[in-house]
Amino acid sequence: MLYIAYQYTRDSFHAEDVVQEAFLKAYKKIDSVDDPTKLGAWLAAITARTAIDFLRMEKRKGCILLDSQVLEPLAGAAGNETNTEEEVYVRLFQEEVDRTMETLSVESQQVLILKIQYGLKEAEIASLLNLKSGTVKTRLYRARKQLKRCLTPTG
Repeated sequence: MLYIAYQYTRDSFHAEDVVQEAFLKAYKKIDSVDDPTKLGAWLAAITARTAIDFLRMEKRKGCILLDSQVLEPLAGAAGNETNTEEEVYVRLFQEEVDRTMETLSVESQQVLILKIQYGLKEAEIASLLNLKSGTVKTRLYRARKQLKRCLTPTG
């Protein structure tokens, strides 16, 4: 469960919080488990959904979860001279992408965030969300298409 939570949060402390919350949810709903042999999959699904809920909550708060892969390039860039105009353009574009992402369906947001922000493969996304790989590919295609349509200036 900790591994699953970490795959979403990319932070060991947040992952521990997610696992604790997932255990609480599981404890409250343990009587809903029909087949004890599927307990592991049931716990994995609860953990994945709890992690997604956690990430949504963090996004609403305005917190940005950064891992070392993101921090290292930023730290390196701080020492270099950067083009301020380009940096502002990139930040404004990122804000526009974030606003546009919020207009997508929850399902589209889930797969895009897991694919783009967390770098998960389609098979991993399918496993975490209990979907077929083809469903994940379709959702990614449609979400990207919708994002592109919203972000491309009409002329």
